[in-house]
Amino acid sequence: MTLFCQAVRYSEVMHCPYCQNADTKVIDTRISDDGYSIRRRRVCQTCHKRFTTVESTMLLVRKRSGNVEPFDRKKVISGVRKACQGRPIDEDDLKKLGQCVEEDLRSRGLAEVDSDDVGKAILEPLRDLDEVAYLRFASVYQNFDGLEDFQRAIDELRKEKAADKQA
Repeated sequence: MTLFCQAVRYSEVMHCPYCQNADTKVIDTRISDDGYSIRRRRVCQTCHKRFTTVESTMLLVRKRSGNVEPFDRKKVISGVRKACQGRPIDEDDLKKLGQCVEEDLRSRGLAEVDSDDVGKAILEPLRDLDEVAYLRFASVYQNFDGLEDFQRAIDELRKEKAADKQA
């Protein structure tokens, strides 16, 4: 029987899940497909049973309230999905956008980001995916007060589109 453990790396000591001994040896290490976690096969030096751990770094998000919680790609996708209701966008596109946002945030090299940074990281790939969904998301994220805010956002989209055509 193989035991699979999910671990968040806090220290170098990994206890055996069978006998709780701290003397374990890594026998194989592989980087996951997404590149953000490491899968290790270990063997206990006392009971000689093998088990697998997955070690990953945590990206934390500081909310406006001051609370801190782990980044959750599913929450990004869920929020964007609401802005995309009724639009011709498939689930794979939403998953790619979620991955793009996470990669952007992790590439900054910070262990903790503000929730505002998460929203900003969503805006650009969402604009490229669907302009209507972008306006919907931006109207909530940027607290649009009225038609002037929508018009300003539409004017910016038009300027960017014209600049893209000229380039």
